[in-house]
Amino acid sequence: MDLGVLRSGWLMATESDVRAIALSLPGTSEEQWYQAPGYKVAGKGFLRLRTEAEGGLVVFVSDMGEKQALLTSNPDAFFTTSHYDGSPIVLVNLDNIDPEELRELIIDSWLIKAPPKLRREFEAQ
Repeated sequence: MDLGVLRSGWLMATESDVRAIALSLPGTSEEQWYQAPGYKVAGKGFLRLRTEAEGGLVVFVSDMGEKQALLTSNPDAFFTTSHYDGSPIVLVNLDNIDPEELRELIIDSWLIKAPPKLRREFEAQ
């Protein structure tokens, strides 16, 4: 799967990359979630392309420690808003993230929300 678009010598992720990665995961459906494009596994949302002013891709992370590590590691790629304070959720600026790192984040978010049977199927691949 070819991902990303080259801009100014930097390979950046796109909404098309989000869609391709998400839909490659077992049991994933594409549907509106909070009036925005979203992806769900077994009826549970695991990604959402925000249409609010700040934009960003909503991604679930394992815990608050991982959230803080991401936010400090690359503030151009990862951010949050007060709405997500206290929640293990980060917002991703697609223009500032490598497609392979995006793939890892999407898979991790999916693993957090997927039921055990689908996780086992995925991990057996």
